[in-house]
Amino acid sequence: MNGKLLVIGFGPGSSDHITERARAAIQESDIIIGYKTYVDLITVLLTDQKIISTGMTEEVSRAQEAVRQAELGLKVAVISSGDAGVYGMAGLVYEVLIEKGWKKETGVEVEVIPGISAINSCASLLGAPVMHDACTISLSDHLTPWKLIEKRIDAAAQADFVIALYNPKSGRRTRQIVEAQNILLKYRSPETPVGLVKSAYRDRQDVIMTNLKDMLNHDIGMLTTVIIGNSSTFFYDDLMITPRGYTRKYTLSQTEQPLKPHQRLRKEAEPWALEQENHQTEPLAATEVKAAEFSSREVADQALHSILGERNNPKRDAFIQQPIQTIFEFAVSPGVVNKNFTPKQMITLAEIVGEEGSMEYTQDHLIKLQVPTSNHNEITEKLNAVGFLLSPVGDVLTLKACDFCYGEKKDSIPFAEELQKKLGGIELPKELKVGFNGCGMACYGAVREDIGIVYRKGAFDLFLGAKTVGRNAHSGQIVAEGIAADEIVNIVEQIVQEYKDKGYPNERFHKFFKRVKRVHGFEYQDVTPNLKIEAAPCGD
Repeated sequence: MNGKLLVIGFGPGSSDHITERARAAIQESDIIIGYKTYVDLITVLLTDQKIISTGMTEEVSRAQEAVRQAELGLKVAVISSGDAGVYGMAGLVYEVLIEKGWKKETGVEVEVIPGISAINSCASLLGAPVMHDACTISLSDHLTPWKLIEKRIDAAAQADFVIALYNPKSGRRTRQIVEAQNILLKYRSPETPVGLVKSAYRDRQDVIMTNLKDMLNHDIGMLTTVIIGNSSTFFYDDLMITPRGYTRKYTLSQTEQPLKPHQRLRKEAEPWALEQENHQTEPLAATEVKAAEFSSREVADQALHSILGERNNPKRDAFIQQPIQTIFEFAVSPGVVNKNFTPKQMITLAEIVGEEGSMEYTQDHLIKLQVPTSNHNEITEKLNAVGFLLSPVGDVLTLKACDFCYGEKKDSIPFAEELQKKLGGIELPKELKVGFNGCGMACYGAVREDIGIVYRKGAFDLFLGAKTVGRNAHSGQIVAEGIAADEIVNIVEQIVQEYKDKGYPNERFHKFFKRVKRVHGFEYQDVTPNLKIEAAPCGD
């Protein structure tokens, strides 16, 4: 039986602001999946549910695990603070489902449960700053190129929107809020009211009223929402208020209003109002009948048809859609064995990346690319045409093979190529690296990878569970020597499949091996030196 996905927005975090449906959904779930901080915020609502929590930036892993558990027939709660559909998990859950071919009628049931978004909760603490047109912009460039974020800030500033900035600053990401302020100051007064709200309705709530020029003098972090007023926003008695514009239609200080209710939507009172003929209270003069034959909507449709070359089409049956440009992220290399780039390959890379993209050479002899595009197929065709091997990036399997002494030690090359063909790029709980050395010298460092394979005397030695970083880093444990050549690929496949099926989201292979104690018949042994390691300032 199919399970159910409950994608829950639980609001700012206080129990008073969680909806009754969100409470019930949390309590009826078998599993709770969420960012650890968010799980902590709803601890009082938990009973005997299984908890799967991960760190920040691991949303994809959470969404994938949620879908997997729901497909096993369980009722799974995926939690987000604020609203799940505003920088939350709702869209990502749907994306994971769509990639798996999910259909609404036949697949797992999905219910998105709304919550109070940060723009609403923070606005309520400030007063009424978003009474008129407003927008939200995240300053995190983790998923969106900064150049695009700059354009959005610029456009919103020019259009005089009230702006709520999400994710304004973090420990390592500090320049974005400074650049956002510089853009806004091009269009708005330095005295423009700004509200800074940290941890709205939580224990460490902090509310600061300031202005655009001074806002960076205050503490701003990832838990802060920055609300920047428009040209009419003002402060009054420690409140931040944006008028909606009623003074244009009413005289607030008078009991007797100049415009009666039936008069307010006349053309002379509201020249911007649509569908004027539907609001007329007096008969139209004969000279006005012709002008009123078409509604404002019909006039707009006629203009659209003219643009589309459908001037004579009485029905609107087409729409304009801009090409959707996304960031295509992947890695390229000359091949499994080959480490030499050709001039033609480098020229092709430069042309594809252009001024808007980026490329980074990694320690794995790969070039990681980020290319803004609306046609990724065209890019892959061009790169394949010049002989590149393309690989996905992220939580996937990466094969790191030596150059086999420039191809001289070639006996094991076919096995490396077969592993790449069968396993390269498959999605896993966490990034996994398979190191492959073509001789017993192991100079390429295969033993320092999650899975190490060393070709020696016509057979293979197998190493598992290396820890590649940290002060207690160690080589992999040797679990088998002299594996027959015709068995190595199948054995590695089985190990990787077991990790894929049983690994927790974001669980590295060495932790998985230590937890399960046995992988494909190979027993875990603790190879960590028995030393007391002092915690480093930046973590362990």
